[in-house]
Amino acid sequence: MTSPLQLGPLRVETPVVLAPMAGITNAAYRRLCAEQGAGLYVCEMITSRGLVERDETTMSMLVFDELETTRSVQLYGTDPVYVAKATEILCGEYGVAHVDLNFGCPVPKVTRKGGGGALPWKRNLLGQILEHAVAAAAPYDVPVTMKTRKGLDEDHLTYLDAGRIAEDAGCAAIALHGRTVAQAYSGAADWDAIAALVAHVDRIPVLGNGDIWEAADALRMVEQTGAAGVVVGRGCLGRPWLFRDLAAAFAGDDVKTLPTLGEVAAMMRRHAELLCEHMGEERGCKEFRKHVTWYLKGFAAGGPMRRSLGLVDSLAALDGLLAELDADEPFPVSELGSPRGRQGSPRDRVVLPEGWLDDTDGTGVVLREDAAETTGG
Repeated sequence: MTSPLQLGPLRVETPVVLAPMAGITNAAYRRLCAEQGAGLYVCEMITSRGLVERDETTMSMLVFDELETTRSVQLYGTDPVYVAKATEILCGEYGVAHVDLNFGCPVPKVTRKGGGGALPWKRNLLGQILEHAVAAAAPYDVPVTMKTRKGLDEDHLTYLDAGRIAEDAGCAAIALHGRTVAQAYSGAADWDAIAALVAHVDRIPVLGNGDIWEAADALRMVEQTGAAGVVVGRGCLGRPWLFRDLAAAFAGDDVKTLPTLGEVAAMMRRHAELLCEHMGEERGCKEFRKHVTWYLKGFAAGGPMRRSLGLVDSLAALDGLLAELDADEPFPVSELGSPRGRQGSPRDRVVLPEGWLDDTDGTGVVLREDAAETTGG
């Protein structure tokens, strides 16, 4: 059994955090996962500039389910002033109970502007952003955390310095994805790096992220690294019941949910229903399409069925197609423990602003993110 996760005044009974994923962790998906288990469910990443400037795309993403009692949002930002203003808006206008800052995104269009996983190279700039966010959230007693990666690549590691900076800035926790920016989502996550960060910081909890495909992986990560909890991303794609297993595992029970295809179909229907409730039926069904492949991974449902589900445009049409599936087909146990979602290949180099590696300071650096940037990491 594991202790609850304490983030400032916020107590998370099961030390599990749903990682923000662009286009995935909207209000409907967070509600679906929360119905399965306990934890902290973070809204998909939004930009600080987009929020401050009331960008239409950004505002449309900042939606919460009526039963979402603990509102958690991840911010992306490169300017301390914008990040502070955005944090204040989240706390003061949206009643957010937790703000996470993204310093882990590996996408080239983000790193070429010095954002995401590139920003921790500039240690002083990182500190300024964190300090501004913590100060803005303090009057509301809202904890601020950060997520990062090991570094740009194996020759330019930043995570230990980031841990120290997060502590000094007053962050409530730091989450480490055990990959570099150059790795993106390829290869294996380095859990030894997570353990090293745990040993390096002593005032705030460390959360581990990377290669948690089953509940047993989460327990193993905590045991091997000493992390206070885990962040789960791709492992729950098409498997929201993973949070049921995680809650049971951290409570000391050995549970492994193996739903039949009929039970998976019921989950698909619930997911689509929630999307339609939040977005309207037409858009909700379109949003649901991307999840079909993940839900049916390993099952025998043929190409024509998958294609039809990938074009579904109404709940009635979805019901008709789901009724054609073999409800008794057992869960494909061969899929247990296997990676899900994007993986890709490591990059030869990380795309950075010109002269980015010349110093590690960053004081006075002026960066400007796109207001509608929605790519997480």
